[in-house]
Amino acid sequence: MSKPTSRILLLGKNGQVGWELQRSLAPLGDVIGFDIGDEYRHGEQVLRGDLTDLEGLRKTIQSIRPQVIVNAAAYTAVDRAEEERELAALINAEAPAVLAEEARALGALLVHYSTDYVYDGSGATAWQEVSPTGPLNHYGASKLAGDQAIQASGCKHLIFRTSWVYGARGANFLATMARLIRQRDALQVIDDQIGVPTGAELLADVTAHAIRSVQVDPALEGLYHLSAAGETSWHGYATFIAEWLQEQGIEIQAAPERIAPIPTAKWPTPAQRPLNSRLDTGKLERAFGLVMPHWQQGVARVLQERHETT
Repeated sequence: MSKPTSRILLLGKNGQVGWELQRSLAPLGDVIGFDIGDEYRHGEQVLRGDLTDLEGLRKTIQSIRPQVIVNAAAYTAVDRAEEERELAALINAEAPAVLAEEARALGALLVHYSTDYVYDGSGATAWQEVSPTGPLNHYGASKLAGDQAIQASGCKHLIFRTSWVYGARGANFLATMARLIRQRDALQVIDDQIGVPTGAELLADVTAHAIRSVQVDPALEGLYHLSAAGETSWHGYATFIAEWLQEQGIEIQAAPERIAPIPTAKWPTPAQRPLNSRLDTGKLERAFGLVMPHWQQGVARVLQERHETT
C-alpha cells in the first residue's frame, strides 16, 4: 500500500458536498480547503480558490503543489445559467480545464463532480458512462464541456456524475419540501421526471474510498456514475418526506395525500429538465467493490439530522 496523500486541495469546501468532504478526506492527509472569499497564507503569498479567477487558481495550485485536487465547486443555478451563460461556462468548463492542466503538470489526481444533466433525458433506461450525451440546457452543456476538458487533458482523474444531490446543510429539494410540507395545506410536485436522490455524505465517502483505491491501482481512474440505489420522481420524493415527518409525530400541513402529482408541462421553467435522470452505477460498484444504499436510507438519515438540529 502506498503512503497516505500528504496534501489535498479541496475547492468548494463549504458547499453540500464540500462540507462532507472535509470530514471524509481528513484521514487521507492534509486537506487545504477553499471556498469563495477564503484566503490561505502560504509563505509570503496569499492564495485563493475562486473558480472565476483562472490565473489565481493556477497560482494557488502551483504554490500548494497538491497530490490530489478535489473540485466540489460549481455553478449550479440551472435556470439562471440560461442568462448567465458566460459565468456558468467559466466556472463549470474553463476552470476545470485549468485544474486539469495544472494537475497534469504536477502528476496530481483531479477529482471532479458532474451531473445527469449531460444526458437528454430520453427513454427509461439508466444511463451508462458510454451513453451518448445531449444536454437540454446550458447548465448541462457547461458541465459536459468541463468533463470533456478534463478527459482531453491527459491528467489523472476521477469524474463522478451524480443526480439530485441533497445534504444536511444548505438549500436543496429535501430542505425545501420539509419546510413547505409543514407550512402549506397542499402542494403540487412534478411526477414525470425520474431520478435518484443522492446524499452529499454518500458522495464524500465514496470519493475518499475511490481516491485511496486509485492511489493503489491507477488503472481505476476515469469516469463513473455515482448515485444512490433505486429511483423515484420528485413527487415520490416529496411524498416520502411527508410520510417520514408524519411517522415521527411532527406536525405537518400537507399530508401525503395532499401532495398532488403534476407533469413537467404544468411547471414551465427557463431551462428544460431531463425526464430520465437514472444513472447506472454498475461500473463504480464493480471497480471499487461497493454496493450503493437505497435512496430512502440516506434521505431518512438527513431528515433525522435536520430535525434534531431544529
